[in-house]
Amino acid sequence: MPNEPIGPRLRALRQASGRTVASVAADAGLSVPYIANLENGRGNPTTNALSRLAAALGTELSIEFGSGAPAPIGPAPQSVVKLGRSRRFRSTVAALAAKSGQDPQDVATRLISACGLLAEALGHEASEHDWWRVLDALVLIADHPA
Repeated sequence: MPNEPIGPRLRALRQASGRTVASVAADAGLSVPYIANLENGRGNPTTNALSRLAAALGTELSIEFGSGAPAPIGPAPQSVVKLGRSRRFRSTVAALAAKSGQDPQDVATRLISACGLLAEALGHEASEHDWWRVLDALVLIADHPA
């Protein structure tokens, strides 16, 4: 992750799991302002703090040296945040993860990030209904591959 801000990635992981900053802070043993600052691109976390955050978010910390770093993840639109907190979203993520043999948390994080990139490409935030149309299309593709 050369010079890639970690804040948007942390926020995307937290939002994809439907968690608040306070609940993650409690599980990680870190303060709410510390995590909020990290999500907003301020501060330089230690690997220990990142490891604790990863555990609190149900994922693993991975540090890589070399090329092939993933593209930066921007902040998720509010309609996507709302979508990510719904029971239907979690159910859809579980179904997609089962079909692809992937971790549901990873699938949720990627979907939230992808929706953010789609909103950026559209030039505006889509409605929650529009996000459901996108997710329904993904489920159709997963159920009936070409």
